[in-house]
Amino acid sequence: MTIRHIVMWTLTAQDEGTKAAHAAEIASRLGALVGVVEEIQSLTVSTNVAYPEQNSDVVLVADYADLDALDRYQKHPAHQEAAAFVRSVVSSRASIDYAL
Repeated sequence: MTIRHIVMWTLTAQDEGTKAAHAAEIASRLGALVGVVEEIQSLTVSTNVAYPEQNSDVVLVADYADLDALDRYQKHPAHQEAAAFVRSVVSSRASIDYAL
């Protein structure tokens, strides 16, 4: 059973330049996990293009073989390092995990 993991973040920065820089850094750090964290089957990070006053700024969509693989990803030291940066630049987070 493949698990799809979706996380959305709202960035703390208010000015567009800083927001764009933080979003790019999030994408870079999370994208770099592919090939390092073997549990990742696919991973995409994108930024919002519409309704910025109500939508989140950044989204992660990733697939894992099962819940155990997702748990190993969450605990992986490389993910923990990337997540620390993400937490430092976001004001809110929402997520969902579901079976495909």
